[in-house]
Amino acid sequence: MGMAPRFNFLLHAFLCLALATTSFSLSPKFYDNLCPQALPAIKRIVEAAVHREPRMGASLLRLHFHDCFVNGCDGSLLLDSTSAFETEKNARGNFNSVRGFEVVDQIKAEVDRVCGRPVVSCADILAVAARDSVLALGGPRWKVRLGRRDSTTASRALADSVLPSASMDLPALISNFKNQGLNTRDLVALSGGHTIGLPQCVIFRNRIYNATNIDPAFAKERRATCPRTGGNTNLAPFDPTPARFDTAYFKNLVKERGLLTSDQALFSGGSTDKLVETYSKNLDAFWVDFGKSMIKMGNIKPLTGNQGQIRVNCRKVN
Repeated sequence: MGMAPRFNFLLHAFLCLALATTSFSLSPKFYDNLCPQALPAIKRIVEAAVHREPRMGASLLRLHFHDCFVNGCDGSLLLDSTSAFETEKNARGNFNSVRGFEVVDQIKAEVDRVCGRPVVSCADILAVAARDSVLALGGPRWKVRLGRRDSTTASRALADSVLPSASMDLPALISNFKNQGLNTRDLVALSGGHTIGLPQCVIFRNRIYNATNIDPAFAKERRATCPRTGGNTNLAPFDPTPARFDTAYFKNLVKERGLLTSDQALFSGGSTDKLVETYSKNLDAFWVDFGKSMIKMGNIKPLTGNQGQIRVNCRKVN
């Protein structure tokens, strides 16, 4: 075997290996050559949407979370029902609750326009929109790993069984996150996403009427807009600054002013109390950990390489 063929063989072997590895790991640079205009286009639309309605930032962040927890970050949540499967949008933790799909459609149309073809996956759009939403509400920036591809199916049944519920206690939350490869620190940091957004009365009613570990003045204040019966869709903020990505959520928990049972569970005499206290006093610590945990969550079971597809319409399989 001469020098050239052997070199070509080695080069070929190396390239195959390089392709095999890159296809399985996400990278912040994924679109740098494929379509450098993609990320700025996403940012423009997210900023406009969040400016129009600050709550949309929280809604977009939640879409990425609820996508990643069900079979990985594969855009499955965006698929509407077909004869083959029922949409995850109907799952217990999503029904009449997840929102922001029109903004995702808008981002997809714009990104495909600036790129000239469908090159950015719906799964990646959710990951970037989550980061840009947090940024638009004054929160931290982190480098989103990219290169996810889109699923060709969805599972309402799986969504029903794996999405965490607002009524969970600390052990249930810890085990729910552990099943996704996320630890207790990830749980507390990511719960801090509740520093933005407004949940519906139906989700926090039980706590404000029945809980004992709640500031009575706070319970009274929340009952004013969330009656025992009716008013299910009435909104209330998690913390006093629902449009600012700050530490107020954790300061609330320390004062027993958590809105959801699953919020206050993080500060109720258990293993997470210390971390909640740290975040309540240290914005930087919270921001750094939030970014790290978002990258970790965004890395749950992605489809890469030639797995899945790049959807043309985020609501439908190609």
